[in-house]
Amino acid sequence: MSFIDEISVHISAGRGGNGVVRWLHEKFKEFGGPAGGNGGRGGFVYVRGVKDSLLLAKYKHTKEFNAQNGQAGASHSKHGANGEDLYIDLPVGSVIKNLSTGDVYRLEEEGQEILILKGGNGGYGNEHFKGPTNQTPEEWTPGKDAEEADFYIEVELIADIGLIGLPNAGKSSLLNSLTKANVKVGAYQFTTLEPNLGSLYGLILADIPGLIEGASEGKGLGHKFLRHIRRTKKLIHCISLENSVEEVVAVYKTIRAELESYDPELAQKEEMILLTKTDVVHPDELQERLVDIKNAMPEWKDKEVQAISIYDIDALKNLADFLTKDMHKA
Repeated sequence: MSFIDEISVHISAGRGGNGVVRWLHEKFKEFGGPAGGNGGRGGFVYVRGVKDSLLLAKYKHTKEFNAQNGQAGASHSKHGANGEDLYIDLPVGSVIKNLSTGDVYRLEEEGQEILILKGGNGGYGNEHFKGPTNQTPEEWTPGKDAEEADFYIEVELIADIGLIGLPNAGKSSLLNSLTKANVKVGAYQFTTLEPNLGSLYGLILADIPGLIEGASEGKGLGHKFLRHIRRTKKLIHCISLENSVEEVVAVYKTIRAELESYDPELAQKEEMILLTKTDVVHPDELQERLVDIKNAMPEWKDKEVQAISIYDIDALKNLADFLTKDMHKA
């Protein structure tokens, strides 16, 4: 199932059932008075959090959700049944915006339920209007209209580790190597157009779509990239060693500037630097290149910095062990 992280839908709660005009007819008592029951309440609409990041794909072709209407009243003073409430399951991390009112709801945990629309009240039957001066009321009222609105729903991934970096930095290949996720890779930019997920010993890794300069203003994949890293616990910043020392420095500062511009809190997340594609550098030059990069980046002094090739099985195992111990320790 493909990953879909945003949908637009119209949602309606249930309309209230109508009240009715009815009369009580009993043996030897033809005119027993008003006996029309009230209508039932329309169903309410709730959103409910579930641990399934791919769930929005299920609603790809769904344009409307409707709760059940309340039933009309009946004779013998019977009230109509209430409409069944509607529960819409959404991935944990979903942000639901009511485009009519501007109200925003966030599903933070599994099983959380949030009321987003109220159903209409049922109408009154003629028995409701009986009184000393109105023994044979003909009045009844229709059920009330329900709340309805257009909604925009987007998912902010909740992952343990987010892989970030410029397009073609090797993030997808790394995810495949660490988690057997089997996502699409290619020797060109923007191979990853949607976030991909993988599991590493119980940790959830997210390969976030590539970022370019100006993404915080919506360029490239823009906000599609940035909103997902808001919820990750730790970032692994992937930078390809295909770049020169000067380019590595420029790439890193570009990404950091975009994080800061979009949301200053993103720049405060714990970050590990992973220099990828070490196989493109001659082994005799690799160590010297790494020393030059670290000397050019004094701000990496307090960060974990590693270099890796996806073809180095031992290095991948060591990285997996390090991440597992580090995250569980945290």
